[in-house]
Amino acid sequence: MIYLDNSATTKPLPAVMDSYQKVTEQFFCNPSSIHQFGGKGEHLLYKARTQAADILEVRPNEIVFTSGGTESNNLAIKGIALEHQARGNHLITTAIEHPSVYEAFQALEKQGFEVTYLPVNESGHVSLRDLEEAIQDDTILVSIMHVNNETGVIQPIEEMGHLLRKYPKVFFHVDDVQGLGKVPLSLKTSQVDLWTCSGHKIHGLKGTGLLYKKTGVKLYPLFHGGSQEDGIRPGTENLAGIVSFVKALRLIKEQEKQHVDHLIKMKQDIIHVVNAHEAVCLNTPNDSAPHIVNFSFPSVKPEVAIHMFGEHDIFLSTKSACSSKDLNESRVLTACGYDVRRASSGLRVSLSYENTSEEIEVFIKTLEVVINQLKGMLKS
Repeated sequence: MIYLDNSATTKPLPAVMDSYQKVTEQFFCNPSSIHQFGGKGEHLLYKARTQAADILEVRPNEIVFTSGGTESNNLAIKGIALEHQARGNHLITTAIEHPSVYEAFQALEKQGFEVTYLPVNESGHVSLRDLEEAIQDDTILVSIMHVNNETGVIQPIEEMGHLLRKYPKVFFHVDDVQGLGKVPLSLKTSQVDLWTCSGHKIHGLKGTGLLYKKTGVKLYPLFHGGSQEDGIRPGTENLAGIVSFVKALRLIKEQEKQHVDHLIKMKQDIIHVVNAHEAVCLNTPNDSAPHIVNFSFPSVKPEVAIHMFGEHDIFLSTKSACSSKDLNESRVLTACGYDVRRASSGLRVSLSYENTSEEIEVFIKTLEVVINQLKGMLKS
């Protein structure tokens, strides 16, 4: 099997699963319990929080452990909106956000908030000028993803953060689920107030994740019923999941430092083949993340191509796994200005550090075969 759907989820690393199993067996206690066993669990939780903070170069009290990207995004966006709505009800995001962000803003619109959805150019980039012109006196939140999950386009987060410094009443949230471990981003220099990531995108376990909340930022909690995570995310902590997540976080940051060139080389090899065929349209911009390639074969349903690759035991996808069963055109590709034929036929290859050059050679040979087969289908 050649697995090329790593933006949907990744295979957990053995070291991560081993960490989860050991904590589950040896520290199954509730970290909030006041007995000595609970105290050991609490100490392990504190250690994991401190380690995560050290890796991200932030403070331990700025770490909020969650169940993943969707919860973190909703907590950041709705938490800001509900906590600060007396000061303003205008929010800003983009037209190409992940469903967990885009639909959170749509839900807030139904509650009376005004949302500006920034447009993007053909490559998927947001204009800094458009961002600044969208800011109003009652704007309280800007939420922009770092790396797009479908095309891999990278937004200029540090430049945006620098711009937003002129508007101290506006909070800045960044969804970095796809960027973590592939495209570096300093939380200090980027002036980010809220930042989200997910464990199962970095070879961790599903149901684990993290929200960075800058000191002084207040959120309205989505859940109530306990004081865990400083009352922002109550509920008994998933101690084994948290420890395993921090393990995955440490390992992916090491991989990023040592092997990102490996990702870039594999991506470039795929793009070279795609560009060699006039019938195939490359949707991924040149300056995109090193692990995502998106291309379209106009007039061909993407599920047909995916099935053809599946017959060769190769697995890729269309758009976000959260909306992949919706067979309409991609909202992201449509926002980039592509027509329905192209926007409804996008295919996404997403790599991980675990993929090998040999696997990509096999995929490229199969891609050539699939392209020729699809051409034949269209001619007939």
